[in-house]
Amino acid sequence: MTDSGYDFYLGKCLLPVAPPKLQIRINNANKTLTLMDEGEINILKKAGLTDIEFECRIPQEVYPFAVYKEGFKGADYFLGQFESLKVSRRPFQFIVCRRRPSGTKLFDTNIKVSMEEYGITEDAKSGFDLMVKIKLKQWKEYGTKVVQMSFDEEGAKADIEQQRETTAAPEAGQTYTVKKGDCLWSIAKRLYGDGAKYSLIYDANQDTIGGNPNRIYPGQVLTVPPE
Repeated sequence: MTDSGYDFYLGKCLLPVAPPKLQIRINNANKTLTLMDEGEINILKKAGLTDIEFECRIPQEVYPFAVYKEGFKGADYFLGQFESLKVSRRPFQFIVCRRRPSGTKLFDTNIKVSMEEYGITEDAKSGFDLMVKIKLKQWKEYGTKVVQMSFDEEGAKADIEQQRETTAAPEAGQTYTVKKGDCLWSIAKRLYGDGAKYSLIYDANQDTIGGNPNRIYPGQVLTVPPE
């Protein structure tokens, strides 16, 4: 991976140097059983939670290839961000934006995760820089269900309703003015009820935003297309 073609975000924290290697593992949740006369069978289930691993460099010097949203920040800032993500016990968005050297957009990775663990290595070969190995795990929303019981001559019946938040869909021609702290994911979450639909907003405003969907600024007026 080249530093100029990849942006890694942990929540709103942009890593200054893109990791040279990213491993995304979609885990298996299938179950294998052995039957007396049939041998092994494989019971197919939905995929398990995804695991993500990478090692990143946190510079202690100003490098021309490092990227910062608001000027150079030392290792203490990034270590504080990692620790906050770990102890907050809250999920966050892991985003990787990929683009060619020309600026042409490739595909993005955008997944809600938890910070499982991270380890810090100091090596004389890296000078004063730190190497941080990070492990993330996919996080999926879940909630309680409401069970409505009814009784008739045939016995008891149960109707299960999933509790969900509802969000009014944007109308045609609606616009949104970017505020401090916004990202496309949070805007899509607020307007569509689903942050993963951020690409709808990006595709409608690519001329305004440019090649990186995570670089938006307060005061920008974005067109919000209907779903």
